[in-house]
Amino acid sequence: MEATNHKEVMLKGIGVSSGVATGPVFLLTTEEERFVERDIGDDEIAREIARFEEALIATRHQIHEIQKQVEDALGPESASIFDAHLLVVDDRALVEEVIRGLKQQKKNVESVLRVVAERYAAALLRVEDDYLRERAVDVKDVTRRILRNLSGSSSTSLAHLTVPHILVANDLAPSEAAILDKTKVLGFATDLGSPTSHTAIMARALGIPAVVGMHDISVRVSAGEQLLIDGNTGVVLIHPSREQLERYGKVQASRKQILSELERLKDEAAETCDGYTVALSCNIELPTDVESVKRQGGSGVGLFRTEYLYLAQKGLPGEDEQAEIYNKVAAELAPDPVVIRTLDLGGDKFLSQIKTPAEINPFMGWRAIRFCLAQPEIFKTQLRAMLRASVHENVKIMYPMISNLDEVLKANELLEGCKNELRAAGIPFNENVDVGVMIEVPSAALTAHLIAPHVSFFSLGTNDLVQYTLAVDRVNERIAYLYEPTHPAILRLIKNTIDVGHEHGIWTGICGEMAGNPLLVPLLVGMGADELSVSPSAIPVVKDVIRKLRYSQAEELAEAAMGSTSGTDVMNRCRDLVRDIAPEILELMG
Repeated sequence: MEATNHKEVMLKGIGVSSGVATGPVFLLTTEEERFVERDIGDDEIAREIARFEEALIATRHQIHEIQKQVEDALGPESASIFDAHLLVVDDRALVEEVIRGLKQQKKNVESVLRVVAERYAAALLRVEDDYLRERAVDVKDVTRRILRNLSGSSSTSLAHLTVPHILVANDLAPSEAAILDKTKVLGFATDLGSPTSHTAIMARALGIPAVVGMHDISVRVSAGEQLLIDGNTGVVLIHPSREQLERYGKVQASRKQILSELERLKDEAAETCDGYTVALSCNIELPTDVESVKRQGGSGVGLFRTEYLYLAQKGLPGEDEQAEIYNKVAAELAPDPVVIRTLDLGGDKFLSQIKTPAEINPFMGWRAIRFCLAQPEIFKTQLRAMLRASVHENVKIMYPMISNLDEVLKANELLEGCKNELRAAGIPFNENVDVGVMIEVPSAALTAHLIAPHVSFFSLGTNDLVQYTLAVDRVNERIAYLYEPTHPAILRLIKNTIDVGHEHGIWTGICGEMAGNPLLVPLLVGMGADELSVSPSAIPVVKDVIRKLRYSQAEELAEAAMGSTSGTDVMNRCRDLVRDIAPEILELMG
């Protein structure tokens, strides 16, 4: 790619998904960011009406195209969500009201449309009927599309990318990140975000280079400008010079060579030099991720985030549909274990078809196991599907965000009820299916000894454990520097959980992002973690570190870390050890 004559600008963010990408900017900005209200004269009314009609035609065409793509990828049921969007575009009452407003107010069409649409949405939200209330969301979404088309920007829809670009946005929702086309989106950079946001997690799962927490990149670049992003170091270059392109080309070539060499570890065990074995499994979001697990040499699935099955379609997936998916994943990976986590919605993952009240702090609100226990029919549907898949005997069930023993007992009681229903129906399942909990709330880590007798395993969700313990919002880039996995408090909670698990004869895994950070792998191994579950793309580097590590070194590191008063000191010790045993990993990380 050739450099331009523009002055090169270097920006720094947070690298959250490794790799280097260069290409033209695709600027995904909202209509609010482009919106400008202005007065128009009588002679401009006809032109504004024509602009409006053209935008409606373009929007209708876009919705049809997206509907077809979704149907091809996910089936007709998922695609039917866009039927309501087409009804909004073709609503002549709304169209005529906008045209009347143009003539009366003599404001540009963007201004009038926005007011009319907001009034429609507000009226729908006030009605009693659930179906009509849901249409308010459709009105808002379609209005955004129309406004984007009115803006004249080419950056109207990711679905219309025809050539590879670097995506730049203020933020990306996890559901948006989950459907990025790797052949069209080379990488992305956002104003908001942190290393443990679900958008960052999705980027790593997809293997797309990404830099987040850049504050204002979405207003500093224009569509079509050349961009280089380094997901390892968090560096972003606007108008990269020829010299920088050449330098990063060499860096990327070196990294590719290292990764190519690590591919030989695919069929090797995750075993230290002195014979200590760690189970190394994968985190997945969708059944299609199984291929990545096999390709990278993961030993099964340590975390199946089932909420993405719900986010990918219009309605709630039924028992049969879920059972088929869980069965397929379990069968393809047998005899390796598949840990299926029950629904974990909330935080930065929301489901439009389930109406929940707005929350000031959704990460600490009505989510995960709290939601499931309050919606037992939804929960039981999923539990029965998981039990039906347990006939493969490698399926394990896991509850998220447990904060007290009572939640475990209630969930287990519902699970037993589901077993009774399946027995009565003559449907087979594994009577002794393992049931575990995610330890991601400090209260659960501190009372692990109370929970342990009622479960088969623990899995430490370090992303939320760090967030809740340190009072650091993990999607707030302004305080990302306070998000410190090696903080003494975090290490004590992890160590206590592992020790309690071992005292009760149950295994403890790590499924948070700490497990996929090769610098922290020796520390977690030395603390006694039995399993590490990581993004499939992280398997080679994590396995490389484990195989070049002596367990005695890991134990010494863990002992020193537990006696340290500084998280920075612990991280430096971790980095020094990895530099000694696997310097190529530091080169990969930049």
